[in-house]
Amino acid sequence: MNEKRAKGLPIYPGSIRHYIVIGFLILIEATTVIAQAYFLARAITALFERTPVPDLLTVIVLFFVSFIMRQFIVQLQAKLASSFASKITENLRNTLFNTYFKQPSILSRKKGTGHLITLAMEGIDHVRLYLEIIGIRTIKSMIVPIAIVIYVFQFDRTSAYILVGSVPIVIVFMILLGLAAEKLADRQYQTYTRLSNHFVDSLKGLETLMFLGKSKAHAKRISAVSNEYRKATMRTLRVAFLSSFALDFFSSLSIAFVAVGLGFRLIEGSVLLLPALTILLLAPEYFTPIKAIGKDYHATLDGQVAMNEINGILMRQPITDESLDRDKINLEIIETIRLDNINVKLEERDILQNINFKVQKGMIGVIGASGAGKTTLIHLLAGRLSSESGTVIINNVPFTTLHAEWWFEQIAYIPQHPYIFPLSLADNIRFYDPEASDEKVEAIVERIGLSSIVKSFPKGIHEKIGEGNRSLSGGQEQRIAMARALLSDKPVILLDEPTAHLDVATEYEIKQLMLQLFKDKFVFIATHRLHWMNDMDDILVLSDGKLVEQGTHDKLVREGTIYNTLINGKEGWRNA
Repeated sequence: MNEKRAKGLPIYPGSIRHYIVIGFLILIEATTVIAQAYFLARAITALFERTPVPDLLTVIVLFFVSFIMRQFIVQLQAKLASSFASKITENLRNTLFNTYFKQPSILSRKKGTGHLITLAMEGIDHVRLYLEIIGIRTIKSMIVPIAIVIYVFQFDRTSAYILVGSVPIVIVFMILLGLAAEKLADRQYQTYTRLSNHFVDSLKGLETLMFLGKSKAHAKRISAVSNEYRKATMRTLRVAFLSSFALDFFSSLSIAFVAVGLGFRLIEGSVLLLPALTILLLAPEYFTPIKAIGKDYHATLDGQVAMNEINGILMRQPITDESLDRDKINLEIIETIRLDNINVKLEERDILQNINFKVQKGMIGVIGASGAGKTTLIHLLAGRLSSESGTVIINNVPFTTLHAEWWFEQIAYIPQHPYIFPLSLADNIRFYDPEASDEKVEAIVERIGLSSIVKSFPKGIHEKIGEGNRSLSGGQEQRIAMARALLSDKPVILLDEPTAHLDVATEYEIKQLMLQLFKDKFVFIATHRLHWMNDMDDILVLSDGKLVEQGTHDKLVREGTIYNTLINGKEGWRNA
């Protein structure tokens, strides 16, 4: 759902019809405003002329009818705007989540996890407030003043000229102060982004900080970031208050000019009391919508900034090739995967450049120094991001992207830190196959070597694990990740540093287990641990986003310059 802008109003599906309905209701409201002022002025004028109250009952009743009808119209507008904003923001939140799940690595790297969480929760709420207000205020600021000035023009052109002439002055100050406020709001939002990311990163590293005795020192940094956000907020509020004062001052001054002019013309007898009093009652109503949109501009700045950022994210959704035909290839037997001229960019920076290789089914090692592009290549193969150019060829069938449901059904992804859900052990293993029976789960538990641990659990495979429940070691979590892949029987397994955080003994056990259980799969493993390479059927060596060498371990030992550099322990590589 991509937002566009037309005449200052955000355009989403269904918004044109919504604005037309709101415009029609505001036109009725403008009529009731004029009627309300007219009947009130007529009643006051009649009383001034000593007309008996019983003779004014009809006028008084019409005034109250106009007043009640106006309030009803206002409430109806608010209800429609709230319903519209709720529907749009619900769709925005769902689309934002879907977009994040389609390209989590790119968005997390660009925006930061904390900021994305804040954007999806608080940012969407700010957008809802903005959508509730902006449509009504913008349309009302156009319709109501025009209707009032047309009515006033019929009875006193001088007052109409004063009302029209004062608007440009108010608008100029609104623009000047608005630009200043917008700049400060952008800075405030950037500070808020840093605060959100800093807070989430602090939570992730809290255990490490406690272990190193740095938690108190880090608390000072958190305080400094929070204080920076407080100062940015106060600067924004100062400009907001100043602009509100300017709006009130100039509108009050214009009303005073109208009142003084009417007073002089009443003395001269060039205008009657009834139209003069009606105009005087309408003058504040003329400026009310203009003042409201100026004040609401500051109240909705966060919503504007959040909406622009959300729309920017949604516009960068990965391309999905709708023409992908799963029947073109035999999904049960994926024999070859080939990349032709693959290029991946992130914020105009080349992450992968002109990647070309063809690999057969088996164990494929992906190695390279930190930042060489190993994780990016794994994410590309997982369909989590799309390339700028190039082709992925599976079993001799070319595709422009692997971001497709049929491909997601073929792959299992095992990251460096597998996420353990706060559910039972069985439910965690059933991640790819929720309908799997307990018997299948128990068979997988036996294969991955968790039987002894499961027997110690009071509830067996139904024991709750994860956050707030029974804790597991890193090796046990990695075994559960393998169990997920095995239970699903996916033909392609993608591993990203699967043993980087394990001790040597545990890593050796996990390695032997993986080599045994995944020997019939198409496996890509990105790692710094070079001892894996002896067991690889093919090895891809990356450097600065480029594929520089490819071959078996023995071939690369004989011919690979960079591979031998890595084997010899240079460039900070870990051979353990």
